[in-house]
Amino acid sequence: MTLRLSELFGKEIFTSKSEHKGKIFDLVINLEKGRIETITTESLKVKSKQEARKIITEKSIPYRKVMSVKDIVLVRGNSEVVEPEEEPVAQKPMQPASSYRLRHRR
Repeated sequence: MTLRLSELFGKEIFTSKSEHKGKIFDLVINLEKGRIETITTESLKVKSKQEARKIITEKSIPYRKVMSVKDIVLVRGNSEVVEPEEEPVAQKPMQPASSYRLRHRR
């Protein structure tokens, strides 16, 4: 199944124990690895690095915790174990090597 990134914005996020976490507001994408790294429930467009750090630590969910995406986003709760991802064998590096953040436009 394929899904456009734009379809993720605004989706409700729930844990597997039915706890509501918020709505997807921003995505942090690692262009080098070609995958979503983090979903946030608040905008990362802030005035200071401290504010951004607070959002990343308190209002974000690592994408590796996402179990399923349909009408809602289902994530593992904090007490559930998330297996570390295996790093794929590197082929040719992709250019440019940076992370990119997409922001929902209203």
